[in-house]
Formats: sequence, structure tokens, C-alpha cells
Amino acid sequence: MLPRRTQKGLSPFRGIDSLQDEMNRLFNDFFSPDERVLGEMEFTPSVDISENKNEIVVKADLPGMEEKDIDVSIAGDLLTIKGERKDEKEEKDEDYYRRERVYGSFTRQITLPKHIKREDVKAKFKNGVLKITLPKSEDYKEKEVKIELEK
Repeated sequence: MLPRRTQKGLSPFRGIDSLQDEMNRLFNDFFSPDERVLGEMEFTPSVDISENKNEIVVKADLPGMEEKDIDVSIAGDLLTIKGERKDEKEEKDEDYYRRERVYGSFTRQITLPKHIKREDVKAKFKNGVLKITLPKSEDYKEKEVKIELEK
């Protein structure tokens, strides 16, 4: 949309119309999402990745899943988390007004740095959160090196 013009140039309110249109679109999407979009959604777990001096930690939210439905592996420099979030049960007599929870198979891959001790990686699943601890190799742990300034 082109900005409105006044006698002396651009209108000082030129952005308000487009801002109002965008706000209306956001509210409409929030309160009445397109049903086609809801049906096409896939389950993708959210992850947090943190690092400290000794290790990298990956946490993935896997609500409603069981340990037997999760597979964690490392191949080359890729950490792969695979699984399937299953629907609790088939409800033949239920008519849904709205169904937003997403189920199905997923794969998340995270590129790892080369300095991970792959043989010491540990994974724990508790209360719907998968925690993967990836220890750093000794030769790569952060070591402080003092650098002298030339005079």
C-alpha cells in the first residue's frame, strides 16, 4: 500500500493504516486460526541448547511421550532425536469442536561441534523432558590464555 500524500509530502500517519491492518490480521489469526493450518501441523519438539566449560546440554520438551517412543543417536556431527507422539486413544463417539494438540512422528537434528566425547554422552528422560549431556573433550575445554600486548 502506498503512503498517503499531503500538500507538503508524506502523511505523518502513513504507517498507522498498515499497522492497524497487521494488528487486525494478528488478532484474527490468534482467535480463529485457519482450520486447514491446524490439520496440517506437525509435532516438533522445542529444544534448548546450552554450553558451559565442560559440556553441552540439549533439553527437548516431549510432553505426553514415553521413553520407549524416543530414539537418540549421534552419527558424524549430527545429534538426532526421533520419536512418535501418539494419540492417547481413538474416541469414536466424540465429536471435536476443536483439536489443536499435535501427534505424529518427528525428527530433530542438531549439528554438534567436533570436540564432543561421543562415548560419554548421556541421555535422561524425566517428566516429559529429554536431557542430553554431551561432554567436551579435554583438549578442547576452554583454557584461558593470556595474550601480551606488543609495545
